[in-house]
Amino acid sequence: MFGDMAALNGVDLTIGEGTAYGLLGSNGAGKSTILRLLCGVYEPDQGDVLIDGVSVFDNPEVKQRVFFINDETVQFGQFTLKGLKDYYKGFYPKFSDEVFDGLAKTVALPLDKKLDTFSKGMKRQAVVITGLAAGTDYLLLDEAFDGLDPTMRIIVRRMLVDAMMDRKLTTVISSHNLNEINEVCDSVALIHQGKIVFARDLDSVKGNVHKVQAAFTEEISLESFDSERLLHHDRNGSVHYFIVKGTEDEIRDMFADKPTAFLDVIPMTLEEIFIYEMEGLGYDSSGLKSTAGVQDKGVRA
Repeated sequence: MFGDMAALNGVDLTIGEGTAYGLLGSNGAGKSTILRLLCGVYEPDQGDVLIDGVSVFDNPEVKQRVFFINDETVQFGQFTLKGLKDYYKGFYPKFSDEVFDGLAKTVALPLDKKLDTFSKGMKRQAVVITGLAAGTDYLLLDEAFDGLDPTMRIIVRRMLVDAMMDRKLTTVISSHNLNEINEVCDSVALIHQGKIVFARDLDSVKGNVHKVQAAFTEEISLESFDSERLLHHDRNGSVHYFIVKGTEDEIRDMFADKPTAFLDVIPMTLEEIFIYEMEGLGYDSSGLKSTAGVQDKGVRA
């Protein structure tokens, strides 16, 4: 609670070891609050936040396994890049000078200039390479790619993926940008007004909702369709447009007993899927933006 406002409401989330997990939602949805709970900055009013079954809050030993990259970098303005490295080495016993120096060379950042002379994107790069060099098991990034130009987005994304593959780094990334989540993450939770709308594997999301265009030789009743699978229906003249949950084969079976003149099953973009899913659950999807048109080992919140 922040005063009388509940930032999160009944969030139940499990993030497996080695996962690239995305927190997707509009600004103010609760993504940053979840990250601050996961790294122990905030203490939950109810429930608990566990890493490998151990509570995170007020636990320095567990916090050494987590690095949180805030969406703000103004607090690092008086540090040089070298000073930033030396500062965090005091908190993270597995900090690697070799990794840090190699990544700093990759992004070509000056070591002896203060970060307040850097651009927003350069500051973001500086903190990301520091987080990767810290040698933690968990890396939390709030709006990870904010301020990065397209080339640096590719470089930072590659650094994250390399770290995940090399040492099973568990990465949790918050964003309101669906493309960023799609490019990096293999699982996603959609958050709206402090609640988890759904949490799923991205591949299952992509293959389990389709757009259908159909015409029929006679009038049909929507009541003949499974209401739980039919997310949306519209009509333009004789052509019907459906958004339907299910694989392509399942959807064709669903229409097999209908008097179809033609039937097209079309893949949907992730943005379309999430918008229709939210609307199907009764949520306002207008805030969802995209530049595209004691547990098993892991984190528990």
